Amino acid sequence: MIDGVVVKPLRVIPDERGFLMEMLRSDDELFQRFGQSYITACYPGAVKGWHYHRKQTDHFVCVHGMAKVVLYDGRDDSPTHGQLQEFFMGERNPILLKIPPLVMHGFKAVGVDTALIINIPTELYNYKEPDEYRVPWDSAEIPYDWSLRNG
Repeated sequence: MIDGVVVKPLRVIPDERGFLMEMLRSDDELFQRFGQSYITACYPGAVKGWHYHRKQTDHFVCVHGMAKVVLYDGRDDSPTHGQLQEFFMGERNPILLKIPPLVMHGFKAVGVDTALIINIPTELYNYKEPDEYRVPWDSAEIPYDWSLRNG
């Protein structure tokens, strides 16, 4: 596991009316603080990545479809420097993924549905000075191929 990354399995509580799934609680051991929450959509065939934050910790939950979320640890002082990690999350694997600052991340929808990801970051988005640093999705700096791997 990349240093500082946490996976929280989520429990779906179904009944005849539908279901309920808690994502993040203020009494969770992994909770730091609340900045805001938002939803982002990724269409099949598109890649959203790479980016990282210097201050912000992200908390991803895929609430519709399935997403492949990939992390890359480019932090020079990290014990897991240079490691890549893939997570398949969504309707078939309900998890919350905690992504610490400075860890590069990106995602794509897998399957035929749009992937909808809720993010609960620790910081408010600053429109004048965004804590958002981007690297192209196909950068040689990150040793990762987003192609579908059949086999």
